[in-house]
Amino acid sequence: MSIPEPLLPLERTFDALYGLEVIESTDELVRAQVPVRDEIKQPMGLVHGGIYASMAESMASLGTMLGVYENGEIATGLSNQTSFLRPILEGTVHATATRRHRGRTTWVWEVDITDDEGRLCALTRMTIAVRPRPA
Repeated sequence: MSIPEPLLPLERTFDALYGLEVIESTDELVRAQVPVRDEIKQPMGLVHGGIYASMAESMASLGTMLGVYENGEIATGLSNQTSFLRPILEGTVHATATRRHRGRTTWVWEVDITDDEGRLCALTRMTIAVRPRPA
């Protein structure tokens, strides 16, 4: 699968700002992590929930893009529903996105977000829209 040339250098994107590190990426599974640092925490010292939602959207979009780009299509987030189960205070935020549905116009992913001890801390269901690539 060919990966599209980004419009922006990756180091200038939002994912770089919060520290997303993609470990593995296919059109069925994406694994990534984010090192915890003060800049991604909310005032009470917990990793901000927006980090979990952002990770899930970026990972599901990447996985979908890997499956549709060669067909002249793009992937864009359509729905992001994240449930926060337990806080992460330190260490690394780990995430695994698993494709659950591959449709013609939408893909659905589930993303498990865990701490360093493997405990489930957040669960996201992402729906990604598949659309024709603009000229």
